[in-house]
Amino acid sequence: MAENLIIGNGSKAERYASLLPQIEALVAGEPNVTANQANVAAALKQTFNFFWVGFYTVEGNELVLAPFQGPIACTRIRYGRGVCGSAWKEGRTLIVPDVEQFPGHIACNSASRSEIVVPVYNRERQIVAVLDIDSDQPGAFDETDQLWLERIVAVF
Repeated sequence: MAENLIIGNGSKAERYASLLPQIEALVAGEPNVTANQANVAAALKQTFNFFWVGFYTVEGNELVLAPFQGPIACTRIRYGRGVCGSAWKEGRTLIVPDVEQFPGHIACNSASRSEIVVPVYNRERQIVAVLDIDSDQPGAFDETDQLWLERIVAVF
């Protein structure tokens, strides 16, 4: 299945629309969260060639690095710190067009210029992880990304 991902050259929305059912098929029947996060990160990286894409899982009062694709990343992020910790604390997706303008941004890699972080909820509506995607281009993310990425994390 993974080698059959359709990348396509369509619009961003068309690529997400094509990717979503493929991700649903990848995670269907697989109860292991780590395996699912790994496949979703790889599918997003392969489809969009994002600079960095991955997950941080909630452990106590920190987010801990989970499956990702891209350069070495920060291992732990405290609740409310940086974009990831802020998205967790606020319980909402954060789009940051210029990470240098985000108060308290944690620079895990200096090449990161913009970022989107999407909370991942369990069935009890508790945040159990965040999906973090970085671009090496400013202003790379918008409401289209938010809409589709929120749909993707709802598959878990």
